[in-house]
Amino acid sequence: MADVPVQQAAGSTLPLVITRKKGGDDSEDVNYNPFEHRKVEHPTSDMETLVHLLKGSLGSGILAMPMAFMNAGLWFGLVATFAVGALCTYCVHILVKCAHILCRRRKIPMMGFADVAEQAFLDGPPSLNRWSRFIRFMVNSFLVIDLLGCCCIYLVFVATNVKQVVDFYMENELSVRLWIVIVTGPLIFMCLVRNLKFLTPFSMIANILMFVGIIITFIYMFSDLPAPAERDGVVNVVQWPLFFGTVIFALEGIGVVMSLENDMKNPTHFIGCPSVLNLGMGVVIALYTLVGFFGYLKYGPGTEASITLNLPVEEKLAQSVKLMIAIAIFFTFTLQFYVPVSILWKGIANKIAPERQNASEYGLRVFLVIVCCSIAVALPNLGPFISLIGAVCLSTLGMIVPAIIELAVYHEDPGYGRFNWRLCKNIGLILFGIVGFVTGTYISILEFHAEFTGGHVGDH
Repeated sequence: MADVPVQQAAGSTLPLVITRKKGGDDSEDVNYNPFEHRKVEHPTSDMETLVHLLKGSLGSGILAMPMAFMNAGLWFGLVATFAVGALCTYCVHILVKCAHILCRRRKIPMMGFADVAEQAFLDGPPSLNRWSRFIRFMVNSFLVIDLLGCCCIYLVFVATNVKQVVDFYMENELSVRLWIVIVTGPLIFMCLVRNLKFLTPFSMIANILMFVGIIITFIYMFSDLPAPAERDGVVNVVQWPLFFGTVIFALEGIGVVMSLENDMKNPTHFIGCPSVLNLGMGVVIALYTLVGFFGYLKYGPGTEASITLNLPVEEKLAQSVKLMIAIAIFFTFTLQFYVPVSILWKGIANKIAPERQNASEYGLRVFLVIVCCSIAVALPNLGPFISLIGAVCLSTLGMIVPAIIELAVYHEDPGYGRFNWRLCKNIGLILFGIVGFVTGTYISILEFHAEFTGGHVGDH
């Protein structure tokens, strides 16, 4: 990739220079500019990258923000959403900055998320070298789990919204589990499309439908708002992990960050101040806070896992919103599904005979859609599901892994700074991520159990 000899260190798949150099301040490292060696066929401008960042971050998570505020309280949710958003943005800064340092040290033009993690362990203390392939595997595994988990959430989301509309016109209501199975049928055929180019028209339709649906949802949300005093400012602390998991799920776009940065015409503009990342995440955090605050203010304790489920089902306009956003999420499923399939297929393709590869890839795609359907049927409660995915995958990828990467990259040169402030800061991030992981997972599981028994985890 960088026109240098390949050295197999701890089974690494990255091209490495023969001499193992450390320290970002070495003169040769400084003279090497990885951005000049990148070969991107169609590099994106700052504005195009900003649009892609907004598109990647403004997904179905925005519709779950009112539920997040219900699990935090109106005023605590307002402050905590900005705090968690700033923390997520800072962790992305850490990841991208470490990627730039490692690119200079190893004379590699660009890296993906898993590449950065693997190279950081190879470049870190000797005790970490042997774990380089494991951290790569772990990052890819959590990315796959996260994205497939999102696909499961999309299935539940589409089925729940369609069910609400259809039930209004039918005497015999179908269960949400049956609707998940019905929705899965056409998805299996759509997910057999292997070329992203053929999915582009569906992506455009999804973007238009999502935009129109959210605008109409805002109109409903801002009408006849009650006074803020009628809502809880701070709720039971037991519910906070559900808030944390949901906000992390909604805000965290760390899986796409390195891809966006790698395709930029001016990669140095991605981080810094001001920067594409700061501007994009600022807009995202402000918009998510707006929807969460006013959504909970409007619907209070009756706030659903998706704000669209709170819209009056008897009104034609509200019905159209539910169907528009359901169709948008349906089409988004195929795009979300593309990445985990690519990661898994690259890992197993070389173990399959060439004449059987086409059939095997189609089989993998069908199998994964059926797995998503099975999980969604088993856990059709949207709220705890969103919190669970956020707590498990995105606490790990969004906070714990970037902090560990920075500790590995900075351990020798330039070091951890005066009073070891980088060490203390990253230990704090890791502990915060672990607490979010453990408590979010535990409370989400309790919430699943409580909902199956007709209760709520904050009732006692």
